[in-house]
Amino acid sequence: MVTTLAFFHRGVNKNFPTETKLKKNPTMLIVTAAALVRPDGQILLQKRPKGREMEGLWEFPGGKLEPGEQAEAGLVRELDEELDIRIEPANLVPACFASAKIGDRDLLLLLYICRIWAGEPVAVEGQTLGWFTLDQMDGLSMPPADLPLIDLLRKILHA
Repeated sequence: MVTTLAFFHRGVNKNFPTETKLKKNPTMLIVTAAALVRPDGQILLQKRPKGREMEGLWEFPGGKLEPGEQAEAGLVRELDEELDIRIEPANLVPACFASAKIGDRDLLLLLYICRIWAGEPVAVEGQTLGWFTLDQMDGLSMPPADLPLIDLLRKILHA
């Protein structure tokens, strides 16, 4: 079962998992991802490379948070490592999140929208990159937590 919820940045999100809440659920895996939106409205996705779990599926770029790492800082780090782009944390706008059961882990995927970055995204880790419209994304194979974010992005970006 996948749960999704949209939220808009209005200060601190009181529902965000705190360290205390996470200690009560040690199987929780927090992943941050970005919808990198170009001026033409296309959004960058990356295909999971061979040898990785869920290989061949298209996903929003990002990754796991390190212990004690703030969500925005982790996403900035991941996008630098994966795509060789630089992003100021202030340019990351919280958009929505989804949760899913992945094996024996509870995944919480936090999606941010970003329209400003420095550099051209390149596939540092050998993954395939592609720019897609939201309508094109409807036909792509994606991980369970990424799929429901498309309709939420549609509502947010076209509001």
